[in-house]
Amino acid sequence: MEEHTVTDIIMEGAATGRRKTAVAHVRLAQGSGKVVVNGHPFDRYFPTDALRRYIQQPLEAVGAADKYDVTAELSGGGLAGQAGALRHGISRSLAQTDVARRATLKAGGFLTRDARMKERKKSGQPGARKRFQFSKR
Repeated sequence: MEEHTVTDIIMEGAATGRRKTAVAHVRLAQGSGKVVVNGHPFDRYFPTDALRRYIQQPLEAVGAADKYDVTAELSGGGLAGQAGALRHGISRSLAQTDVARRATLKAGGFLTRDARMKERKKSGQPGARKRFQFSKR
């Protein structure tokens, strides 16, 4: 009886995705399309169908939805930010596995990091943009 080590698993690609303050470390391996996020099943970690479809977009764009198992470690941010980071990480790791896929992913906008962040609060104001109420008298 043989014991399998981590090196026995065929690793296709590994990448990091970011969105807002969320970071996703993603690993792709040949498999059947199973997605595991922080040790939990994909369906349980992301409760809404919209977020799950958003994350699956790069896999469907290149026709690899059932060819790879995705393992991801997410940290920071909320669910929407983590979903964006996971989508970005999956896209980057897919581009690593096959150079021909890069053009398709780039055209779909999957490889571009969404740089929008929450703007910081400024001193002398109640928020990032809002001013305190002006009183003429």
